[in-house]
Amino acid sequence: MHEYVMPDWAMARIMARQGAPLVHHRLPARETALVVVDLQIWFMEPGMPAEVPAARAIVPNVNRLAAALRAAGGTVVWIRTLYTDQALAEIPHFHRVLMRPERMQARSAALAETARPSFLWPELDVQPEDLVVGKTRYSAFIQGASDLDAALKARGITAVAVAGTMTNVCCDSTARDAMMLNYRTTMVADANASLTAEEHCGALTNFALQFGDVTTTDEMVARWQAEAAAA
Repeated sequence: MHEYVMPDWAMARIMARQGAPLVHHRLPARETALVVVDLQIWFMEPGMPAEVPAARAIVPNVNRLAAALRAAGGTVVWIRTLYTDQALAEIPHFHRVLMRPERMQARSAALAETARPSFLWPELDVQPEDLVVGKTRYSAFIQGASDLDAALKARGITAVAVAGTMTNVCCDSTARDAMMLNYRTTMVADANASLTAEEHCGALTNFALQFGDVTTTDEMVARWQAEAAAA
């Protein structure tokens, strides 16, 4: 698991902007969704072409977050990146230009909805009441990617906590777009993972500087457990 410590210079800028290290800590759990991004076999299993080894280490924290938020009345969402022919037609640049043909073919086959590599990692604590949402873009919230925004708004969700992989790609993209759609957004540092610590830490610092809160699993779990106990 990547360790993350907010740089002093970044915290100084955050304090100058908003007056506190965290500004979303009083949001009710019932209005909060934990959005877990791309913890699928394709990104998790040893030897897979898109393996993110550090992603396996965050699974216990992700499961702790999910259990605590459910118990407090919130919503847990598991995001699956999927390949579809429609996505190929709509964003051919991504598929045809930014990937070599053999990589595109392998990725497309692996991330078909019924292909085993696209399935959620079996060690995740997915419960029947959770939402499972497929997306076809890096961000789960961008137009054309999924129905996540509509599903959350229908449930009265106003806040999002983001976990998953990779920190600096799909997690960061999803979190930024959540903020721009007016969700109060938090990235959970030790429940996100990337290929390198540098990518992970850089993405978290940049998010905290401009887009929302960055905190830990322990802090989020304590927050939701206190709310559940008070209910």
